[in-house]
Amino acid sequence: MKIIHLAAALTVGLTSIAGAISAQAHGIWFAQRAKQTALIYGVGADDLDVVKRLGLVTGTYGYDADWAPVGATLRVAGPIVLVDSEAPTVAFAAIMDNGLWSRTPDGKWLKGGRDTVPDAVLAERTMKYAVHLTGTPNSPIPALPEQVLQIVPVDKTLPVEMGKPLKVRVLYKGKPVKDAALKHDFVNDPDQPPVKTDKDGVATLKVRNQGLNVLAATYVGPSDNPKQIDHIEYLATLSFVLPHAPE
Repeated sequence: MKIIHLAAALTVGLTSIAGAISAQAHGIWFAQRAKQTALIYGVGADDLDVVKRLGLVTGTYGYDADWAPVGATLRVAGPIVLVDSEAPTVAFAAIMDNGLWSRTPDGKWLKGGRDTVPDAVLAERTMKYAVHLTGTPNSPIPALPEQVLQIVPVDKTLPVEMGKPLKVRVLYKGKPVKDAALKHDFVNDPDQPPVKTDKDGVATLKVRNQGLNVLAATYVGPSDNPKQIDHIEYLATLSFVLPHAPE
């Protein structure tokens, strides 16, 4: 009987962990699809259905080489969502409001706050942010006003080879934030132990790929409605591509 109870407890525990991962770990980033820039939603190799979540995307932005705004829009192309711009860009950005989620005592995540899930052991709002470099800007990435959480390289230029150190700063509402959790490869190694930012919001990572790199930062901020949610979880990505050797 004790063995059965232990197995049941382990099952509940694993279900809780899986639920936590599914509700909190997903993010948005940009990547190339057939030589066009697409907005991706998922975690790791899970490239999930962003078309049905398109209504959750509350902002899409483009920037030129001097970080002046360029009009950008999203367009459904079959099972993916592509981004179009009104003029040449060196960067795109986006915001997704993933809404309210509550975890029940049995480890399941349900859509809604404490008003719809009164027995929740945790209730949160999840916000997703993304910045993607498509070219080489004339100046370092600034604090972008629409990005509540943002990863910004500290140095003026990015490394050009994998394995090189990359120092970044995580900004929350434009200011450095301590103890944000950083991962250097959100796509190929999403379960890696995160690196925490220091008191200046800074952490140093190694560039993971000679190709697409998607850095991710997570930060838990205060609730804007304590009766409904316990906190707001922010997940931000910074993506860029290192060129491969000539063919």
